[in-house]
Amino acid sequence: MTITQLHYVLAVAEHKNFTRAAQKVFVTQPTLSMQIQKLEEELDVLIFDRGKKPIELTETGKKIVTQARNIVNESDRIQDIVDQQKGYIGGAFRLGIIPTVMPTLLPMFINNFIKKYPKVKLQIEELHTEAIIEKLKEGHLDAAIAATPLNIEGIKENALYYEPFVGYIPPSHRLHHEYKIDVKDLDIDDILLLQDGHCFKDGIINLCKTVKSSEAEHFRLQSGSFETLIKLSNEGLGMTLLPYLHTLDLSENDKSNLKMFKDPVPAREVSLIYNRSELKMQIIDAMRKVIASVVKGAIAFQNVEIISPTQQKNKKELQF
Repeated sequence: MTITQLHYVLAVAEHKNFTRAAQKVFVTQPTLSMQIQKLEEELDVLIFDRGKKPIELTETGKKIVTQARNIVNESDRIQDIVDQQKGYIGGAFRLGIIPTVMPTLLPMFINNFIKKYPKVKLQIEELHTEAIIEKLKEGHLDAAIAATPLNIEGIKENALYYEPFVGYIPPSHRLHHEYKIDVKDLDIDDILLLQDGHCFKDGIINLCKTVKSSEAEHFRLQSGSFETLIKLSNEGLGMTLLPYLHTLDLSENDKSNLKMFKDPVPAREVSLIYNRSELKMQIIDAMRKVIASVVKGAIAFQNVEIISPTQQKNKKELQF
């Protein structure tokens, strides 16, 4: 049994096709098939059911893949140990970022990070949280930036910052003339939301769960972008909630419609998350420090209440 054979098994398990798996690991399809067959013969089991289209793992194969992933991760750790000993920060690094964080945070830190660590080859994907978790578990991402706490087994969370929710309330709305808004004044029926799959939407729903909602029919719309929600709010179709960093680049006219919450300010926790195997920790730590340095000047709030994308609430004091 070799590490190479295990790499081949993981590739076929991912792509469910021998030809595509061979392309992924840069060998010919006959070579990959032969090596997997040799492994199956050595173990005296079938890892894949080749009679299914697409190819499926056998029940024993599923257990083998889980263990193979652990073994491959541990073998990768040897290079990590060497890199850390040498103080080397470089190599390929695959990062996932949720859509409601990507457009605001990435421009803030990416240039600083690239200049400081030019040997790191960043590969960045915009992904929803569900896809991020799956890719982290399967080893297809090294780390991700997402809203937390998620409390998922096998995934570690390292908080980067706490980002307050801000109300975007046009003049036609009942709350526009309030100096600061209160969570108890929110009505989920007149809040324009992001589409399903966005954890920021889930956070808003959790924020409003204790608020009594009207049973009357209302205009309901879900959009994929904050820009659309802002434009619809300006048309008098309701209010919306925005993450604080998104408000910094609004026009002065739109900024006049922003309303902060009374203390404790509802906020989301944004974290670097990664597999418990802690591979490439030197790059993860470097990224955390760069992000912390740039966000420190942008967010200066205390006494925030963390609204989880799951069902939890946690009060946290934050000082910069």
